[in-house]
Amino acid sequence: MTNVALRDYGQMTDGRGVRSAPRPLPASAVRALSLLGLLGFWWGLAWIKADPMVLPGPQIVLPRMSAEAASGALWLHLGATLWRVAQAFVAAMSLGLILGILMGLLPRLNRWLDPWLVFFLNLPALVVIVLCFLWIGLNETAAIVAVAINKIPLVTVMMREGARALNGQLADMAQVFGMSRMGRLRHILLPQLAPHLASTARSGLSLIWKIVLVVEFLGRGQGVGFKIHLHFQMFDVGMVMVYALSFIVVMLAIETLILQPLERRARRWRDA
Repeated sequence: MTNVALRDYGQMTDGRGVRSAPRPLPASAVRALSLLGLLGFWWGLAWIKADPMVLPGPQIVLPRMSAEAASGALWLHLGATLWRVAQAFVAAMSLGLILGILMGLLPRLNRWLDPWLVFFLNLPALVVIVLCFLWIGLNETAAIVAVAINKIPLVTVMMREGARALNGQLADMAQVFGMSRMGRLRHILLPQLAPHLASTARSGLSLIWKIVLVVEFLGRGQGVGFKIHLHFQMFDVGMVMVYALSFIVVMLAIETLILQPLERRARRWRDA
């Protein structure tokens, strides 16, 4: 072999004559290419349909989204929806976390509350929303309560399973060494629950914002769901897609920049 051929052969192998696998693309590059593929798929469907009144393509929707953002209306309604999502998320995660851990650690309490949990898990979200509006009124309190009630049971179930999977030997060791309650919470309980909490937060956020849109669709005068309802009545598919896509973009950014790094950090101790 010539020197050039030997150099190229060494780059393709691990030095022992075994062909090495090509380097995988970075996760960010894969995500970007996947989203570009989705955009191309959307454009292709719009081109096949050839009716912008029924399925406008990205070349129509994206300029309208830019115009709506420039007018300030998009940010106003996005902000209203995000504020409702944040309030419902904090309420559902807080109550669900406490209930789930208690039910996982206390079998007697779990036996008493499990039928309630099954009942609320199978209660349709639409029924909860309508009843909250009828009982509390068409106001922000009813909207937040309705969304939180729909999410609390799922958070409780996931955290209960996490509490059941706790390593009892670590708790016994902490007791033998006289570790304080705060020390047990910080070094024993929270690291084991962190992966379950991170997964619950990701799934919870994806569910909560969808329910918030339904709440706004039915009974609010501001927000992404309200705007989708308004343009649905006018059969303006383009503007429906503008507000739907804008909020999906926000959720993708939160998922990529906040939730996924937090989940990787939460699972790091298991991979060590």
